[in-house]
Amino acid sequence: MPLVIDADAHAIEGAALAPELLARWPDRVQVDGQGFRIEGRRYPDPDGPGAGCPPAHGMTSAPDIDPLSPSGVVRDADREGIDQMVLFPSLGLGVPGFEDAGFAAEFARLYDGWIADFCRQGGGRLHGVAVVPIEDVEASVKVMAEARQAGCVCTVVPPALKTRNLDHPDLDPFWAAAQDLDMAVGVHGAPGVHLPKIGVDRFTNYVQVHCVSFPFDQMAAMTAVLSGGVLDRHPKLRVAFLEAGVTWVPFFLDRLHEHWEKRGDWIPGGWQRDPREYVAAGQVYVSCEPEETLLPAVVEALGADFILYASDYPHWDSDFPDSSKRLRERSDIDDVARRKILGENARRFFGL
Repeated sequence: MPLVIDADAHAIEGAALAPELLARWPDRVQVDGQGFRIEGRRYPDPDGPGAGCPPAHGMTSAPDIDPLSPSGVVRDADREGIDQMVLFPSLGLGVPGFEDAGFAAEFARLYDGWIADFCRQGGGRLHGVAVVPIEDVEASVKVMAEARQAGCVCTVVPPALKTRNLDHPDLDPFWAAAQDLDMAVGVHGAPGVHLPKIGVDRFTNYVQVHCVSFPFDQMAAMTAVLSGGVLDRHPKLRVAFLEAGVTWVPFFLDRLHEHWEKRGDWIPGGWQRDPREYVAAGQVYVSCEPEETLLPAVVEALGADFILYASDYPHWDSDFPDSSKRLRERSDIDDVARRKILGENARRFFGL
């Protein structure tokens, strides 16, 4: 059986962290129904432009699921045939949007310590992803270094900051630190947690928001990272674009290629390489959904070395407990590509 690594599962940290959050920051954090109110704003916020998922509907309806304990997550992984899981935040995805920088940094430290400890109890099968208060770059570098020391294998950043994109020169110390720490970076957005809205300000219905939020986010992020020279300035940096599927990537790389070829010199400093070269160099990774119809076409166009299997466990749109099964049993990709996508690429990306 091939090694299976879930490159984008999620921790459900709210219930576990709630007592500490409420005790430490009673003036900033309150319980609001099934969610939280942080700095006076709902997390998630299910109403208005860019609405998030109503808390009552955020989890998969699969029976007998237990994402609240390390032993429960490992048992669920066994049901899926997953060897290792990389756990991204749920509530913690909103940290980059917190208004108070000092509070964001302390929240990030609390979360990172918690997820590192959670994963240490998983018998080597669980791996934590750190959050950072990315609006404060200096603090983020320190928080990321602490999280790396604690055992986190990746740091998550949003697709865009409040007034800056991911290629802004202010962020170069963060990218340099990630490279020096050999820390993978995952770009992961989420609607309804007060991150910058990219296109979803046009919709207030969560279903419509969810249709467009992740691909719009990742197209904006990939444009910044590739055309803005982030990977040229940091040639050993590894960045993954997550939870938008992978079938948009050949189209979008072709679009980026046209602009690099014809007008790349319009970007200050010069756009250094054909967009496909960053993929070939092992700097760009993208997660797939196991049932994507055009997955074989992506493999044919770009190869299989950059594609990561992701379940999105235990969120509502996960196919748990049959997510990995769909990829293991597909007849339209060969076994070499299957092994890479199911686990080999994730092992390389996260340094496992």
